[in-house]
Amino acid sequence: MDRVASAPRRVLALVSVTCVGMLAFGLYLQHFQGLEPCPMCIVQRYALILVAVCAGLASLRGQKGWWMSWTGLAVLFSGFGAFTAARQSWLQWFPPEVSMCGRDFFGMIENYPIRRAIPMIFKGSGDCTAIDWTFLGGSIANWSFVWFAAFAIGLLWLLVRGARGQRGGLSMA
Repeated sequence: MDRVASAPRRVLALVSVTCVGMLAFGLYLQHFQGLEPCPMCIVQRYALILVAVCAGLASLRGQKGWWMSWTGLAVLFSGFGAFTAARQSWLQWFPPEVSMCGRDFFGMIENYPIRRAIPMIFKGSGDCTAIDWTFLGGSIANWSFVWFAAFAIGLLWLLVRGARGQRGGLSMA
């Protein structure tokens, strides 16, 4: 296999590994720094998981069309994650009058039966408008948007490049 054909596989694997790293960092912030994820943060985590899985499967590329289908799904999930992160960033820049977007953990346990409280726990309990952590002036939501947008653009570029290669008789498999 030549270097040109293996470059998309490496990019897809890098996207997958980067998503896993971002998830690990989010869990570190939650469990070791005490930052509570909000419902939008949880949605972004699911989007990261889906992008990681799709990009990882696309990097395997066993059959023609296999990698393009998975890469296309990864682009869609990246776009969804970028949309959610952009919405959260907007809420942080222009907070509404009522700033809570989820109930707190103890309030759920005290006010709901356990069978209703458990699913609510996985929805997050932090405030979507709160900026608890920043890096180079950007909040977690801002950086999440940057990464999701970079994934979407990079993966879309791979799809366009792969489609051109298939029309020109080159195989990206």
